[in-house]
Amino acid sequence: MRRWNGWGDDTIEFALNDDALGFLAQRIGRGLPVADAAFEQACAQIAPSRLPPHALVDTAPEVRLRSALGQSLPDWLRLRYGVIGTAPDGVAYPESAEQVRELIDYAQQFGVALIPQGGGTSVAGHLTAPAGAQPVLSVNLTRLRQLHYLDTESQLATFGAGVFGPDLEAQLRARGYTLGHFPQSFEYSTLGGWVVTRSSGQQSLRYGRIEQMFRGGKVETPAGTLDIPTFPASAAGTDLREVVLGSEGRLGILTEATVRVTPLPEYEAFHAVFFPSWEAAETAVRQVVQAGLSLSMLRLSNPLETTTMLALAGHKKLISALERYLSWRGCKDGKCMLMIGVSGRKAAAKAALRDALVLVAPHGGVHIGRKMGDKWKQNRFRNVYLRNAAWQHGYAIDTVETAVDWPRVGTMMQAVEAAAADALAQYGEKVHAYTHLSHLYVQGASVYSTFVYRLAGDYEQDLARWRTLKHAVSMAIVENGGTISHQHGVGSDHAPYLVAEKGELGLAAMQALFSHFDPQQIMNPGKLLP
Repeated sequence: MRRWNGWGDDTIEFALNDDALGFLAQRIGRGLPVADAAFEQACAQIAPSRLPPHALVDTAPEVRLRSALGQSLPDWLRLRYGVIGTAPDGVAYPESAEQVRELIDYAQQFGVALIPQGGGTSVAGHLTAPAGAQPVLSVNLTRLRQLHYLDTESQLATFGAGVFGPDLEAQLRARGYTLGHFPQSFEYSTLGGWVVTRSSGQQSLRYGRIEQMFRGGKVETPAGTLDIPTFPASAAGTDLREVVLGSEGRLGILTEATVRVTPLPEYEAFHAVFFPSWEAAETAVRQVVQAGLSLSMLRLSNPLETTTMLALAGHKKLISALERYLSWRGCKDGKCMLMIGVSGRKAAAKAALRDALVLVAPHGGVHIGRKMGDKWKQNRFRNVYLRNAAWQHGYAIDTVETAVDWPRVGTMMQAVEAAAADALAQYGEKVHAYTHLSHLYVQGASVYSTFVYRLAGDYEQDLARWRTLKHAVSMAIVENGGTISHQHGVGSDHAPYLVAEKGELGLAAMQALFSHFDPQQIMNPGKLLP
């Protein structure tokens, strides 16, 4: 069964070994485990429902609790400590666009706020029910999961928007195709969620971000049904796909999405390369991505992330042997690891890898083969389970991500990590902060930072620490010219910082657009716009 207060399947553990715990204790101090609230205790806090009866709506407290929150750190704090606060008044599981339409009509009639929900993997506060007198209904779309049509000539597939990543891929792979969209949340996130938050998968260098994949669909809005047909290209005014992309449920509920698919790759491999320094590594990957090679992934870890990954890897003797070899080749304390992915026809993929290795060699790149890459691929969707293990030992893990043009990449990385350290120093605490470039572009790169720090063991104190940290790193992003979100969306957590990117005029335009489709402002209120 899926965990109600953590990540993923409750039968899966990704334990921290003694060496890993020793590493964290040395960096930031030993954590003190926190006692979790019981499910029954949390359910008892759910207030009576204020919703009028409806055949599609379930008002049971345990159902409402499981739909109340996502996977952000504030969500975890509320669930783990049992401080639930506001929860939706009910949950509906529509099985068709017609039933979604029925729920919107019901909400308009009774003044009910609607929160669209897919896999509940949001880390930006998309699912939090607003406090106030207005009743709230969570609309869970995961029963809209069928492959409706596969057009092999145009390489387009139409799915129900609530399909989970693994189910989507299984339906396509049975027919020889793939979408190729693999965010870390892949196992529990949905196609609709990817579209409305502008998600980016780990192999976007080959397959593209979700905005390159999304070709059309249907959205049920309070003002009516928005039907977006597919075209290979169009010069007919505003692209309505762009209106839906990143809309985060504010204009309506995406029920169906048509996406561009590709034949399954004949060959796929992931190879690791180490560099002697960040400066050498950044220059090398910039030259590789600007060369336009047919790669599927470039993922560059800074020195501290590289050290962390090696410390958490286990296999102490093998890692020690690797460290000695890399030191001999000039990659010592400041070394950085690059993961290169290739996918496609075997000959072309291998040729692209060879070309990439030729480009990185003058920068001190040391190619060590694909064993680490195979291990990375095996655990690509399991590493997030470390959040559960870290919590059990008294540590919190949170992340932020942004994107900037190449001249600001190194500065942004340093600014975000420094802001996190300064924020927690106010509480006499250290933070273990490290960064990687998760997606690379000709113009620039995403900058994805992770923070590990000790829990205080008290809800209010831990929430205060998170707020201080989140504000500090968000301001560092804004002040250094980055987008407030490269791949996780805005939700409520990032909304206060959106004005720096859009401007007051831009925010007003977005508000006018949403009001056109949702005159009563019942669609996911409080999200995206501050």
